Amino acid sequence: MLLNGVRAGGVYRLMGEKQISIPSQTALLGEIVAIARLDGIKTGDTLSSKEKPSEVLPKAGTLEPVYALAVTPEKRKDEVKLSSALAKLMEEDPSLYWEQHGDTKEVILWGQGEIHLQVALDRLCRKYNLPMTTHLPQVPYKETIRNASKVHGRYKHQTGGHGAFGDVHLEIKPLPRGEGFHFHQTIVGGVVPKQYIPGVEMGVKEYLDHGPLGFPVVDVDVTLTDGSYHSVDSSEQAFKQAARIAMSDGMPLCHPVLLEPILSVKVSVPAECTAKVLQLVSGRRGQILGYESLTQWKGWDQVTAYLPQAEMHNFIIELRSLTMGVGTFTWTYDHLQEVPDKVTNKVLTNNGNGKN
Repeated sequence: MLLNGVRAGGVYRLMGEKQISIPSQTALLGEIVAIARLDGIKTGDTLSSKEKPSEVLPKAGTLEPVYALAVTPEKRKDEVKLSSALAKLMEEDPSLYWEQHGDTKEVILWGQGEIHLQVALDRLCRKYNLPMTTHLPQVPYKETIRNASKVHGRYKHQTGGHGAFGDVHLEIKPLPRGEGFHFHQTIVGGVVPKQYIPGVEMGVKEYLDHGPLGFPVVDVDVTLTDGSYHSVDSSEQAFKQAARIAMSDGMPLCHPVLLEPILSVKVSVPAECTAKVLQLVSGRRGQILGYESLTQWKGWDQVTAYLPQAEMHNFIIELRSLTMGVGTFTWTYDHLQEVPDKVTNKVLTNNGNGKN
């Protein structure tokens, strides 16, 4: 019986695939053994007996994720049990991390490298009967506009009964980077009744989920300036459709541009490898901010840079290749930045041009 009330199922010596059962008292100091059925015990917990309790030993720090794959169950019915299986996998290996990305909706598994994730995926298949398919994670591109425009949108639909009618005039303007989306209205004289204005805003927002380049639109200001309505046929839904028509016509006139996420990256490498790492970062469209010696690690440098997320997938593989396997990095999201024209053309071609 262990100190925390967990009863071990047995102690074993492992010889290849063989498990040799031994009395727990015969395990030698420093010997590596396997203990069966430790329910409730997590990786990093300290084990001791009731007779000889031990102080809790320090745990190793959690490693920052540096490599990712998007994962999908081979069988659609397995999607419901994926999150619980991944949670158990992370209990066993705290250096793994998973998330469902808010923009791309992909389930992304993070780890320390390609082999690390392959081993984790093999365990998902073997232990939890969850065979997976993988692909590179999508880059959460956004788009914005450079120019302003004024546009008119009208929705008119007539059936045997009541029809549908909505008519709006919108002014679309760019906002500074990071401002998001603003909606205003300057309606006077009740040309668009108040109860229909939320429909206009809803139609604008729905369009911005998928802009003229095929990606979510950010940093845009839209103002409802004028319009008209029909006393019988107008409705909130009709004005929503009119707003979508106006945005579809107006946004391509505003010079849409593609934005990509830029990461702030800190790369730690032996000093003799610093020059090679600077070349690696520059070759991936990175902007080097500087480098300095690490005071806590003698003979090591830390390179600070901005790197496009699109260039980060196998960055850790090349970094380890250049540094005999010891180089590492940490990263955080920093800002959005316009994508160079050559890269934009490639992204839009792969995305089917994304035209509405």
